[in-house]
Amino acid sequence: MRRAMKSCVSDMIANHANTMLLLIDIGAFGFQNFMEKYPDRVKNIGIFEDGIVGVSAGLALSGLIPTVYGITPFIVQRSLEQLKLDYIYQNVGGNFITTGAAYDFSKLGYSHYCPEDVETLKTLPGIEILIPGTPKQFETLFKHCCMNGKLSYFRMVDHCNKTEVDIEYGKAKVLKKGKRGTVIAFADILDAAIDVCRDLDVTLLYYTTAEPFDLETLRYNIENNRIFICEPFYQGTFMKDILPVLSEGRVAVDGVGVPRQVMRTYGTKQDKDMNLGLTAHNIRNKLVCFLEREL
Repeated sequence: MRRAMKSCVSDMIANHANTMLLLIDIGAFGFQNFMEKYPDRVKNIGIFEDGIVGVSAGLALSGLIPTVYGITPFIVQRSLEQLKLDYIYQNVGGNFITTGAAYDFSKLGYSHYCPEDVETLKTLPGIEILIPGTPKQFETLFKHCCMNGKLSYFRMVDHCNKTEVDIEYGKAKVLKKGKRGTVIAFADILDAAIDVCRDLDVTLLYYTTAEPFDLETLRYNIENNRIFICEPFYQGTFMKDILPVLSEGRVAVDGVGVPRQVMRTYGTKQDKDMNLGLTAHNIRNKLVCFLEREL
């Protein structure tokens, strides 16, 4: 996905003179040639996340379109106040691309984990939150949003889905229809969800836009009054989004996601998935029990 990101951002810089790329050390080597070719518009600022959010907002107010690339928790948490005041309050647009996702930097410890990113950013009115699961999906979403004048957050993952799905900005994709319940999969958890649902009589929806949330597709695809949510970030991140459909009928909700706990264990991304119950085997066991439960 990083290669797709580099290609998209490079094309934007090369073809639009009103764009800038600001790096926070990470990615500086990959964009070295562009820093030399466009020294006024491609810069490595160094480790200065909260400050560069403010600086980039100033550039946006001057008519430029800034793109900032950094590590997830250092943008989302360290710089949240600047995103709120300098972008949302000032009503200017820019692009923030982060790497690390929930715990892709699995061996670097808790300081580099951020399973709360989507939930945290959803508190900012008007933000776009894009959560592609493949490089092609990143390209689709970036090209749609990067110059639309809004604050757009792109959540990159290192462990992409092998399943390719053609997606549309702001729309959920119906991948499978069934009668026993509806399963929602977000971003990079799709492959596991497909394995789980393959021989089950359920409807499967796939989301790559977290904000704005496509409630209508869900509303017309709730089967057997059951919704099972698969979230590769904090469990419960989307409960507020689905509340309107819960109030319309007796709908049961369950699912899997990253537990709200301090992660003190180390190891690989797969070790984390196993420890947190985000494997296809564990998801299937929980889903089957949910489908068999009496309402």
